[in-house]
Amino acid sequence: MATLLYRLGRASFRRRGLVVAVWLVVLVGLGLSALAFKGPTASNFTMPGTESQRALDTLAEKFPQASGATGTITVAAPPGGTLAAGAPREALNGLVQEANALPGVVAAVDPFQVGSVSPDGRYALIQVQFAERGDGVSKDQRTAYEESGAAAEAAGLRVEHGGEIMSTEPEVGSTEAIGVAVAALVLVVTFGSLVAAGMTMLNALIGVAVGMAGLFALSGTIELTSTAPVLALMLGLAVGIDYSLFITSRHRQNLLDGLDTEEAVARAVGTAGSAVVFAGATVVIALAGLAVVNIPFLTVMGLAAAGTVTVAVLVAITLQPALLGFAGRRVLPRKLRNTTGPVEDKPGFGFRWATLVTRLRIPVILAGLVGLGLLALPAPDMRLALPDASAAAEGSPAREAADLTSEGFGPGFNGRLVILVDGESAQATGAAVPQVTAAAQKTEGVLAVAPPNISPDGRTAVIAVIPKTGPTDAATEDVVHDIRAKVADIPGADVSLTGITAIGIDVSEKLSEALPVYLLLVVGLSVLLLMLVFRSVLVPVKAALGFLLTVAATFGITVAVFQQGHLADLVGLDTPGPLVSFLPILLIGILFGLAMDYEVFLVSRMREDFVHGDTAAQATINGMGHGARVVTAAALIMISVFGGFVFLDDPVIKSMGFALAVGVAIDAFVVRMTIVPAVMSLLGKSAWWLPRWLDRALPNVDIEGEKLRAALDESVGAGARH
Repeated sequence: MATLLYRLGRASFRRRGLVVAVWLVVLVGLGLSALAFKGPTASNFTMPGTESQRALDTLAEKFPQASGATGTITVAAPPGGTLAAGAPREALNGLVQEANALPGVVAAVDPFQVGSVSPDGRYALIQVQFAERGDGVSKDQRTAYEESGAAAEAAGLRVEHGGEIMSTEPEVGSTEAIGVAVAALVLVVTFGSLVAAGMTMLNALIGVAVGMAGLFALSGTIELTSTAPVLALMLGLAVGIDYSLFITSRHRQNLLDGLDTEEAVARAVGTAGSAVVFAGATVVIALAGLAVVNIPFLTVMGLAAAGTVTVAVLVAITLQPALLGFAGRRVLPRKLRNTTGPVEDKPGFGFRWATLVTRLRIPVILAGLVGLGLLALPAPDMRLALPDASAAAEGSPAREAADLTSEGFGPGFNGRLVILVDGESAQATGAAVPQVTAAAQKTEGVLAVAPPNISPDGRTAVIAVIPKTGPTDAATEDVVHDIRAKVADIPGADVSLTGITAIGIDVSEKLSEALPVYLLLVVGLSVLLLMLVFRSVLVPVKAALGFLLTVAATFGITVAVFQQGHLADLVGLDTPGPLVSFLPILLIGILFGLAMDYEVFLVSRMREDFVHGDTAAQATINGMGHGARVVTAAALIMISVFGGFVFLDDPVIKSMGFALAVGVAIDAFVVRMTIVPAVMSLLGKSAWWLPRWLDRALPNVDIEGEKLRAALDESVGAGARH
């Protein structure tokens, strides 16, 4: 691999004008395609094979009038007043009529006709049924719905708009620029050159732009969830900067070693580029592996992020050497640009830190294990759910509506359940509905059961059930399971439970079941890949165990902050609650790739020096000494980019950014740069043990470029002899 990339780097350097032109053409072409073919993102989470999804499909087929998205307009009279008579009642009736006339609305129900008025008469819920599913409702229709009720508000009523229809995609704004600015500052400090820092950032931004443009160009034919582009942007930007950093850093070192610019670029792509390709491949494989969970929205999220990472790798090994060719020796600090011979590399903090860690390896290992173990303590209490409106940012329309509904009716009215009764005939459905209603009413935790809404042919009925507890409350999960158990054997009809709350519960449970399988897959993959790279048994096992420590501690901290509410104010979290159901499995996939990235960059240099004659202890110190500065910069950049998303209001994106930033910090600074060198020092020569039969069986992928260096040294020697 190293030899192939060496040739690619040299070719990109020599034809740098053409390479830059090609990437700019690709960027413009994909950008225009994105503008022409961009489709809407989806806010619904489909879950094939679950009862809730089967019920929705049946509803869409047999009772389409009731299968569209719903909105809930919550109305409240002033304190001490009621909506029962007089001007407030007239204003409420006017709002019902206004809602009925909204574009895309099938019907809006008078709350006094269906009993959706609070006992004190002050609060009322207007149920609004749209013809289309949430993703089919246009922006204009949603805006018209949200702006309705001006006359009622003028009459003194409080009007808040909620329901499924208010689900919107997260907005990516200026807060993420903070992370990019910090990343740029880290690059300037690391390189001591504005040219090197600016070129590295430019390269990464071009890669992100290409990846995101390609993603949006496909969004017209592929349904993207609202969080998929944000995840792709978050990960593509972080790895894009890191991969460019690795290659630029190696190129600068080659220049300081006395190589000319072309040879320095080619060797940087052949060596550091090999690590970039391997690291990128591990991230892509882990993200694409989300498809084995067989959850469509998660598969799309994984593939979207994997696509941007792939583009980041391609840009790093082609466009980066071209830009380095244009920059020449200006990537070096000004005082070193005119040097002609090798520049002695003075031992820095990395060498001193590695010496200290290896000398105190036993205390360091014990302290690391105990510390990470303590951080992981909250992890077993982790609860997963899809977030509801009550967890939205304070002040948002959906949150205001949810809070007002809870105030007037209780939290259960924000998590309405829907029982679908689909009979063989109208008579069968008519006989089954009273039994289903009675069973639901007798279920512990149920607050109310609404009268059935029956289809025109009489064969399908929809029954709304209001639990006492909120959508993400653990007691609501029990209600869902209890109702399903009680109505499963009612004869003459197919009875199923669905609704946004039930879908969220089904999604969370399926993801929880898939989590151990996926974790085992990722850990097994890491052992196999690192065994190929390092020709060792113990190094991959050590790396996998370190990854498990990172994951456990990250889960623990995230649960403590986002679920238990400790230090929630520091991240701007208004309402602690369960973690979003797909966060743990995404976190495992992404952190796996990033952890292997740092592992390869540090340990490959240790193996290189060990193979060339250093003792195991000295090789460990050398590997850390040469790699610590770059890994530190890479980790700080990752943390900055991911941390920038913590400032978004959307709680899902906020938790993703926080967990990834914390995970990178733990893995880079605690596991890879502290525990790993201590363990490598403890293992000594045995760290590089590999049975002969396994050595013969494993292909040699030459990540460190040993064959490349041997070939180059031989060619230099041959040239000297002639």
